[in-house]
Formats: sequence, structure tokens, C-alpha cells
Amino acid sequence: MANKKIIKQLNHQINRELFSAYLYMAMGAYCDEKGLRGFSNWFIVQVKEELEHAKIIYDYVNDLGEKIELLAIEAPAKSFNSILDLFEKTLTHEKSVTKLIWGLVSLAKQEKDYATENFLTLFVKEQIEEESNVRAIIDKLKFIKDSGAGILKLDSEFALRKF
Repeated sequence: MANKKIIKQLNHQINRELFSAYLYMAMGAYCDEKGLRGFSNWFIVQVKEELEHAKIIYDYVNDLGEKIELLAIEAPAKSFNSILDLFEKTLTHEKSVTKLIWGLVSLAKQEKDYATENFLTLFVKEQIEEESNVRAIIDKLKFIKDSGAGILKLDSEFALRKF
């Protein structure tokens, strides 16, 4: 039987992954409103990744024979100031997810749940990659500032991103 504290936190993490998908869908909608379909695509790919993360954790909890408890998902932000603002908020959000993952790893270590600690390695690595990728985009956006040509170049690049 799995540790109840860990199962509770894994169910919470499923919720956080689903919220991440919801947040990125709102960000994609903002990009669509601005006519930036490539940026929207970038966020919609993120939506798919976050849903996949939720499903991976869901499957793990199920494989342990434990109960999935889906929680309410709060509404994401509805307005943003700019494309740069979107990515700065994305980085802040990813950092909060990283802290949650680290908390889960710490709990697994504390509870001597080596299987869950090992399972979470995927998410630790994923968060490093997520934060790094978003920081690189922020750097590009800061470099090009309000250059319409620069924004359109990135929009074209992000239109090619695939899940």
C-alpha cells in the first residue's frame, strides 16, 4: 500500500498539471486574439505536454492501486500585457511547478518511498528543461523589444513547434 501523504500530493500535482494546461490555453487564446498563431501554437503544444504530465502521474497513482482524486481547477489569468509578459508569467509559473516537484521528491525521500523518488526524476529533468527554454525565449523577446519583424520571425518559428 502506498504512502497516503505521497498519494495526496501526487493527486495535488495532477491538479497542478491540469491547471498548467488551462493557463497555457488562456495564453494561447491571448496570442490568437493578437493574430500571432505561431505563439499560440507554442502554448498549445505546452497544453498537450502538461496534459501528458498529468496523465503520467495519473497512471502512476493508478498503478499503485490508489484512488485518483481530481480537484477543482481555478480559472487562469484572463489578461496579459504583452508577449513578453506571457513568457515572464510562464517562467514564474514553471518555477512554482518546479518547487512542487522538489517538494514531492523531498517527501518521497523523507518517507523512504524510493519508487516514487525514482518516478519523479523524469519531472525534475523536465522542469530544468522547461525553465531553460522559457528563459531563452524571454532573452530573445528582450533583445528584439517591440520590433514587429522580430516578433513575426519568432511567430513563424513557433508555428513549426510540434508536440
